[in-house]
Amino acid sequence: MTTVTHEMDGKVGVVTLAKPPHNLLDDALINGLIAAYNAVVKAGCRAILLRSAMRHFCAGAEMASWGTGTIIHTDQAKLEAVWRSLEDVPVPTVAAVNGGALGGGLELALTCDMIIAANTAFLGQVEVAVGLLPLLGGTQRIAQRAGIARAKEIAMLGRRHTPEAFERWNIINLVVPEAELGAASMTMARQLAAGPTKVIMGVKMQANLEARGGIAAADARQVEINDMIWQAKDRQRGADAFFAGGPATAVYEGD
Repeated sequence: MTTVTHEMDGKVGVVTLAKPPHNLLDDALINGLIAAYNAVVKAGCRAILLRSAMRHFCAGAEMASWGTGTIIHTDQAKLEAVWRSLEDVPVPTVAAVNGGALGGGLELALTCDMIIAANTAFLGQVEVAVGLLPLLGGTQRIAQRAGIARAKEIAMLGRRHTPEAFERWNIINLVVPEAELGAASMTMARQLAAGPTKVIMGVKMQANLEARGGIAAADARQVEINDMIWQAKDRQRGADAFFAGGPATAVYEGD
């Protein structure tokens, strides 16, 4: 059964969680997600939109399989490889969250660069209710965005939260009416896809390096990142367009 589908919409790679009934998380879904990311990158996408075809974005883990058929959380090297595959994909990623993003579902969303949620969504790290902690790095990723005290509160109490609260705490980027989620998330993805892709990749590298190793880790690779974008053709297009017609006049091609 296909649990994740993918397609191209212009230069946006659209990756859709499609595992009935609620996109419950297991190794197969994670592997399918990584394969879909790889496929749309290979097809030339310049941004990825991660969305759900089900009632919920992802309502949590497929509990019956964890510890048996689902063992990704027991292998440090494989888990780090999953994080690299999802977080370090070389194009910006946008998650469109509908319904529930709970437990592992929230952790999937947190691997994306930006998160847009419907105003009817609900989010939380609810693992404590079944005697677990967030197994896929959710606590530390919420701490990066919202601070340690808030991350402890969210994981220790296991409550469901409104998207407005998560936006206020800087865990997600934007809340929109449910009817506008598809259009708003695609608009953001298309804007990112139209940008200077290698420059955006440099920004992503800087931010991810700082999140993992602090400012010193990002500073240590600053010249390398500068050199990478200086060689990009889009950097020259941006400069040429600025001198010819002013700011925000460049048409970028992604190289």
